[in-house]
Amino acid sequence: MKRVKILLGILFLLSSMSFATGFQFNLMDIQVPASEDVSGLRLNLLYGKTANVSGVDFNLIAIGESDNFKGLQFGFIGANKVNNSFTGLGMGIVNMHKGPSTGVLLGLVNMSENVEGIQWGAINYSTGRSTVDIGLVNISQGAAFQVGLFNMTDDLTGVQLGLINMARTGFLPIFPFINIDGRIF
Repeated sequence: MKRVKILLGILFLLSSMSFATGFQFNLMDIQVPASEDVSGLRLNLLYGKTANVSGVDFNLIAIGESDNFKGLQFGFIGANKVNNSFTGLGMGIVNMHKGPSTGVLLGLVNMSENVEGIQWGAINYSTGRSTVDIGLVNISQGAAFQVGLFNMTDDLTGVQLGLINMARTGFLPIFPFINIDGRIF
């Protein structure tokens, strides 16, 4: 208990310094300092929401939510949620990105809209286009490259490698091991 009090004291001291938007601590509805913009380090315990985060985001047993994010997200036993735009590296048990993402998403489950970069996880699900999906199950509206046991996309513009490959624009709609964009023939 004494260590927790010391840690909270240090966090409060850091947040009250002149670089207030350089550090933020979130614990449920408690946000220290109360700011919608953080450029630096954000630490979330259980849940934290900040509109714009640029820098490093640690989600310790937490869901860290932001509208716009640039930088590194670490969801240790937690999830990363971005409502608008994401640029950087997102690592968590779950990455939920509702807007365009540029960079790399590493997680057990990646749920995204449009990804320019790599999604690497057990399950990758994109309601838009994705550049590269690597996982056990990859599902997207459009994809350039998918590697997994099960790959499915409506609009394949490249290659699928896996046990089962499904693509409406593939050279065959369902094909084992490899499927390529059927429009190149």
